[in-house]
Amino acid sequence: MGTQHPDSNKPLWGGRFTDSPSGRMQAFGASLPVDWRLWRQDIAGSKAHANMLAQQGVLTAADAEAICAGLELIAGRIEAGEFGFDVADEDIHMAIERALTAEIGEAGGRLHTGRSRNDQVACDTRLYAHERAADLMFKLFDCRLAILDVAIEALKDDVILPGYTHLQKAQPVLLTHHLLAWYWMLARDTIRMLAAHNAANASPLGAAALAGTSYPLDRQFTASALGFSEVIPNSLDAVSDRDYLLDLVYACATTMLHLSRICEELVLWSSDEFGFITLSDSFATGSSIMPQKKNPDFAELVRGKSGRVIGDLTALMVTLKGLPLAYNKDLQEDKEGAFDAIDTLALSLEAVQGMIATMQINADRMLAAAQGGYMAATDLADYLVGKGVAFREAHAIVGKLVGELEAQGRTLQQLTLEELQAASPAFAADALDAVDIANVVARRNTFGGTAHEQVARQLKQAMDTQNEHQEQLRLAYPQLAEYQARLRVIK
Repeated sequence: MGTQHPDSNKPLWGGRFTDSPSGRMQAFGASLPVDWRLWRQDIAGSKAHANMLAQQGVLTAADAEAICAGLELIAGRIEAGEFGFDVADEDIHMAIERALTAEIGEAGGRLHTGRSRNDQVACDTRLYAHERAADLMFKLFDCRLAILDVAIEALKDDVILPGYTHLQKAQPVLLTHHLLAWYWMLARDTIRMLAAHNAANASPLGAAALAGTSYPLDRQFTASALGFSEVIPNSLDAVSDRDYLLDLVYACATTMLHLSRICEELVLWSSDEFGFITLSDSFATGSSIMPQKKNPDFAELVRGKSGRVIGDLTALMVTLKGLPLAYNKDLQEDKEGAFDAIDTLALSLEAVQGMIATMQINADRMLAAAQGGYMAATDLADYLVGKGVAFREAHAIVGKLVGELEAQGRTLQQLTLEELQAASPAFAADALDAVDIANVVARRNTFGGTAHEQVARQLKQAMDTQNEHQEQLRLAYPQLAEYQARLRVIK
């Protein structure tokens, strides 16, 4: 078990105080149940700070060595689950410092020289946000790859499905075209996540409580040792800024919003009424009473969990909106929501990636649905316009035809040439081509449209974007071997 401070009931800030908060108030004020996960970042920051103090002659080399060795021992205990966390420590920073002092004696008490918990907490949180944003970017790449894999296969067969507005059938599109709309959502989310990642990449360490310190600290030294790209120039801003967390949670919330929209379509598409896809048994559940049921629970959960992440963003914004400079205890509330948003998005991305990668495409059901709903009506009206009929008249002619067919339970594709010519003498034999669903798709040949040529062009652009983004990430994070192995050039 981890060692305790000899006077474990007295807080490290207790010199000014003659009494301590009650146990209930200690529990209320403690952030340890939340911020314990920052232990790696706290130990890294403390080692960098100790080494800097030794370089500047504030600590002896022997003290710095003892501090770093003690921190390594504590890290090993935490990793092994052998560290005794105590709510009386208030937070992970005090827990580690208390254990260090108990481990190495007086030298441990010198670690905090020239440092406040204000800049210490900000440093640890920035390091954590920076690392987790990178993790989320890799998961976004996994999800984007899954979409591209399905999109590539669907284009080979020119799979067609209905496109919708107001959840009513509107015009047919290629399935690949629809899937690429999902892809571009997540591509933008990756860019937002990269911006959040970069926003966290600045060091507050050395700002102390709010005004800097009289000790001759080298802030560039600690920033470089911890991998930060820059040092925050204003000590007040360094300890009170949480914009980088807002950026990260906003990126999480927007991504969850997009995943929720994708999952809404997965839920609809997998229903009997649509039947466009069949979800893998690995990403569905059954009913406790109805043996025939196959429920898209994981898609529904992602859709539901988007609300909590949007709530995390709202909570953080409200926490920050009225705070004067510099540090306030309110800022302790910055982490729980941010950690929840990060964790929720990470699992949601895994779920969506898995559902898309393993779902079965029911192309026949998609095509049958595309042939219903009179989705060639616009093309039929355009045909008449091409024959010199005014658009409003053409609109009325086709609208009347649709009304008659609907009453008969027939589709536009079931019209005969005689019926068309009875509606308007402008219809000729080639009018039947106007209502062919494949032709309807093929005619949408403007840039960004759903014709095969344009979708193939868009798919190539998406593949190039994927490879370009992956290469940037590969070069930026060579140390993340676990994720590097999952990246692959897509052709």
